[in-house]
Amino acid sequence: MRSSRPILGSLAVLALAAASLPAAAQTHFEVQGGRSYMNGYGTAAFFTEAVFEPQVMGQSRFTWSPDVSIGYIKGREIGHYRESNPGVTNNVWVGAAGARFHYGNNGDWYQPFFFSFQLAGTTGGRTQALSSGYEFVSTVGWQFKNVSFQIRHISNGGFKEPNRGETMALVGVGFDI
Repeated sequence: MRSSRPILGSLAVLALAAASLPAAAQTHFEVQGGRSYMNGYGTAAFFTEAVFEPQVMGQSRFTWSPDVSIGYIKGREIGHYRESNPGVTNNVWVGAAGARFHYGNNGDWYQPFFFSFQLAGTTGGRTQALSSGYEFVSTVGWQFKNVSFQIRHISNGGFKEPNRGETMALVGVGFDI
């Protein structure tokens, strides 16, 4: 098992970056947990995510927000993949950055729905689901003030095999800073 020092360092940098933002900047910080699936086999998944102040896209009703996250997906013990290389037992850390998109004005019933896309890097080992050091993260969800529900998929887009990907259902609890 690799040392967790790089992960702890990354978490410390993210926390310091969030704390050093100007007071006028709106940042939503969230802790998320749920179940992730690869080929029907589930495991635990946890993420922390920071979504920064929304920006209007031109004259449209679309907004985008910078979005960064750090996550952990627990390894699995599946007999079918015991002899596979890579296997499925490694715990994988995911660090990602991208954008979250909303449509509509505050108060519109559909405005809390969102789509986000992030580019990610992984550490902690490779698995059948996350077989490269780079991954793509796509999320659709619903964000209320202090709670969110989302479906997230992480994979390398077929650039490296195997590419089974992780698909997860997450519930988040958050607050604005």
